[in-house]
Amino acid sequence: MKRGLRIAIQLALSGALIAYILWQIDVGAALHEIASSNPLYLLAAAALYLSTFWPLAWRWKILLDSKGIHESLGWLTKAYFVGYSVSQVLPTSMGGDAVRIVEHARKRPQAKGEAAGAVLMERAVGAAATLVLVALGFVLAAGRYDNIQGLVKIEFASVIFLVLGGILVFSRRVNTFLQERVFPHGRAVRLQRPMTSLWKALHGYRWQWRALSAVLVLSVALQLVRAFSIWACGEAVGVSLSPTVYIILGPLLFLIMMVPITINGLGVRESFFVFFLGRFGIDADAAFAVGFLFFTVTIIAALPGGVILASRSLRGGLTSVRRREPAPVETGSASPR
Repeated sequence: MKRGLRIAIQLALSGALIAYILWQIDVGAALHEIASSNPLYLLAAAALYLSTFWPLAWRWKILLDSKGIHESLGWLTKAYFVGYSVSQVLPTSMGGDAVRIVEHARKRPQAKGEAAGAVLMERAVGAAATLVLVALGFVLAAGRYDNIQGLVKIEFASVIFLVLGGILVFSRRVNTFLQERVFPHGRAVRLQRPMTSLWKALHGYRWQWRALSAVLVLSVALQLVRAFSIWACGEAVGVSLSPTVYIILGPLLFLIMMVPITINGLGVRESFFVFFLGRFGIDADAAFAVGFLFFTVTIIAALPGGVILASRSLRGGLTSVRRREPAPVETGSASPR
């Protein structure tokens, strides 16, 4: 599908979802909820969300270090902010991963496969952590809420998908089959080498269980912090629900946002908040307000990356101007002898 057509479809879907949500809610009441929200809770939500970026970069560093690729935590954190900022205008949160892969591949052109493999493995372990946190939420909610049975099916299906993915990546038989029977077919379109390089990088984590375990534990903790960020958005508009509800909501939202349905999940995120919180007796206006405030938090979190990109653009422009300036011409006569 051509890029222009794909973007047009995604914009149309975003518009349709937003129109549906606006039809479901009382716009005036929702705007009142947003305008009267508690700014202190909103600031707390933004602070919690922003606090996760340095540990996310550390998570990335752990995987790279396990493969003998050592980068400074400062550079990785900046790259994380840039990727997150760019992902705000892409169809899925994974768009930021692509940006990080490109950034690192430019810095390490001799290790492009490992650069891509580390980011993809980080995303995969992060998805596993998401499912672990959702399962924890279900355990905590058992006996307290009877309206989450349908969500358990989503969790179960996601676990099956993740297990199959783990078998695909770490199985020696699958690895041998792909490298001997599948990847050679990519030679005609010059894909054999990059596919083989990437797959070797991913399969190489089979022996890095200490690093993977550390990343999993760290990911669960970070997902929990971001779930509390959403809880703070709820408190900002007076939605008083147990943090347990958000421990289930947050990870499921993060999973849904990975699906490239609309631009930056526009419409999907708001629909999910209305659908999910409605199960706990929250009216659509308040649920929409919570989703909108969380969207505001994500935009605030994207600002540092935007500043970094603007700074790069400014420096690049100044460098370009300097290169175009003509060299000074020396004038005057030589000294007489």
